[in-house]
Amino acid sequence: MSNAVPDTERAWTVGTAPGIFPSIGHPIALLRRPLDFLNSLPARGDLVEIRLGPLRAWMACHPEVAHQVLMDTRTFDKGGPLYNRLRPLMGNGLVTCRQDAHRRQRRLLQTDFRPSRVADHTDMMRREAEVACREWRAGGEVDVSAATLALTTRVMNHVLFSDSLGGAAAAEVGERLAVIVRGLFVRTAVPVDAPFRVPTPANRRYRHAVDRVHAIVDEVVARRRRGGPDGDRDDVLGTLLSAAREGSSGVTEQEVHDQLVTLLLTGAESTALCLASALDLLARHPEAERRLHAEVDAVTADRPRPGPDELPYTRSVVAETLRHRPPGWLFTRITTQETTLAGQRLPRGTTVLYSPYLLHHDPASFPDPERFLPERWLPGATADPRGAMLPFAAGSRKCLGDTFAVAETTLALATIAGRWRLRHLPGYAERLRPAATLGHRSLLMTCEPRTHAPARPALRSRPLTPRATAAVRVQDPRTAGDNGVDDA
Repeated sequence: MSNAVPDTERAWTVGTAPGIFPSIGHPIALLRRPLDFLNSLPARGDLVEIRLGPLRAWMACHPEVAHQVLMDTRTFDKGGPLYNRLRPLMGNGLVTCRQDAHRRQRRLLQTDFRPSRVADHTDMMRREAEVACREWRAGGEVDVSAATLALTTRVMNHVLFSDSLGGAAAAEVGERLAVIVRGLFVRTAVPVDAPFRVPTPANRRYRHAVDRVHAIVDEVVARRRRGGPDGDRDDVLGTLLSAAREGSSGVTEQEVHDQLVTLLLTGAESTALCLASALDLLARHPEAERRLHAEVDAVTADRPRPGPDELPYTRSVVAETLRHRPPGWLFTRITTQETTLAGQRLPRGTTVLYSPYLLHHDPASFPDPERFLPERWLPGATADPRGAMLPFAAGSRKCLGDTFAVAETTLALATIAGRWRLRHLPGYAERLRPAATLGHRSLLMTCEPRTHAPARPALRSRPLTPRATAAVRVQDPRTAGDNGVDDA
């Protein structure tokens, strides 16, 4: 779909005023060509009306408009089609809860994802990445999507449950998760319930997948409550059960369940998609791949187990992957009172959408947005002057696990790249089909063992400047002090 605005529609977009987008075919376009549809919107205004069946909604197409939505969480609360569909899955956990419950939940879980705790997990992250690629064979075919999801599920198993989920259960969670994310997007783009009550095979698979994930989490919690080998542990489940025992924190048994399901699903799926996308993009951009390999070889020659901050170019690859292909690509909010946004009066109960993918691919914010350029995030580059980089949202509901996810992806990418070079199969063509998240569902690649050449110091990237580091972590002066799909 072209970004050009037909003359008959140009009058509907005046300066920064809202644009009116003809409603016929919006659900069809969003389902069939969602990324093209999103990329067509900024040319129509800073705030564009779209229709999703009977639902009237407004898309924030300018970074300042998106920031206004994200920073004013009292007026623009979690709600709309996405969160209406997520709540039966995740309950009232950190991602889906309303603003009046958020502060307490955030404070409860924040400690387990602070930078100091992330640093405690880096050896585990690296070890799990080594396990992920240990069985690969030269010339062999690898399902990268499955491998990365298995990796990130094991990492979340450790952080949430101290590995008490069990190998078979962890593998089943990954399988069920793939079914869930496919079903969620359809349920978001079609905001009526009737089609999903029909017992079709797809609807039955979705319901069974949701039920199994809930049952698996309940089994782990029950074992921990019984004590024995799975007694008190220094993990997220331990934090939640301790708070529930105290009684004064307001944590119920249902909340323990909801928070664990929320963190397990969002922490495994989004990070796996980012890592798989990075490997896919590197295979299609040999110069970026060469620079990453050179950095990994040089840094590991001095220190075999570097931390994520010692791999600045690798972190830049992760940042550019998050810009180019953000796993969380479309989100909704609901107005809690009448307000004005980009000059448009919005009554209470209005659905507002923002899309990191749209913002990241607007050439007004990122020149040549379709090009994969990790150099955008290196020292001296002003990568994001308009604050459009929002893979983890912003404000008080900025992603709880942003630092954790970037560190995990950086270390996993460096570990895999130190051993293997991945190549696409003959005839490969990119076919991204967004679901609740954005990325490949079945990325098949072949592996070539790396031959390490002597490291050349000239190829080593300089450490990131404070601004570049902030860009990689997607911090913003307006969100300083905030440290979770989005968006917790």
